[in-house]
Amino acid sequence: MSIKIIKKEEQAKGAFAGGAILENKPIGFPQDGGMQKPYSNLFYWANAWSDNGGLIGEHPHKMFEIMSFVIDGEIQHYDSKFDRWLSLYKGDAQIIRSGSGITHAEKLLPGGRMFQIWFDPNIQQTINHEASYNDYKSAEMPYEPIKEGLKRKRYVGAGGPVKMESEGVVVSEFKLEDGNYEINLNQDKIYSYYIIEGEPSFGGNKVKKDDFIIIEGENHIEIKTSSSARLFMVSVPRQLSYKTYLELVNN
Repeated sequence: MSIKIIKKEEQAKGAFAGGAILENKPIGFPQDGGMQKPYSNLFYWANAWSDNGGLIGEHPHKMFEIMSFVIDGEIQHYDSKFDRWLSLYKGDAQIIRSGSGITHAEKLLPGGRMFQIWFDPNIQQTINHEASYNDYKSAEMPYEPIKEGLKRKRYVGAGGPVKMESEGVVVSEFKLEDGNYEINLNQDKIYSYYIIEGEPSFGGNKVKKDDFIIIEGENHIEIKTSSSARLFMVSVPRQLSYKTYLELVNN
């Protein structure tokens, strides 16, 4: 079974606003020095939090699809297209299709925590698209029971409301109660799990909060937990129909 576990201690680190906002990055930028490099169209993944609140000042984005998921508390965002600040709360999500270019700023309010995940669409096309964004409220993405003790919140793909250009992406969040679960997987996909809460085991491998798991080439995974757990999952194709940003710039 192909399971790779990246402990929080092995992930890249980051900070903004003089350390008011801290990050661990399961998938960092090339200069971040973390253990895991981008794969498929999953380019970057940061877990950012702030105990007392902090501002990430206005900065540009281009080509990529930038997704923000509010894990706890409240964040606020601003962009140059609509020139206003808007709030997102726990369970909400945002996508920025940055296309030909947009500038953006974010505030994490005290106790706020978010994932920011970058996806790599066919940038040879999206660089010519006008930038756009959408916010999605948690009520649009309720937890649904899959089986006893297991619930899923769908963000992207498989019935989720978020629409994006990056190929074959599925994003979901899971809540598990004490028990053993067998989850079916697609061998043509790469699955990435972030442990938000709990200490489950994946295929017999014990993990804990903020650990990151990559599963490839498997048709199922056994997840066991002796207490409640909360997992965030992204799946992407093992093979894309277009060249990624890194493939283009490195060739």
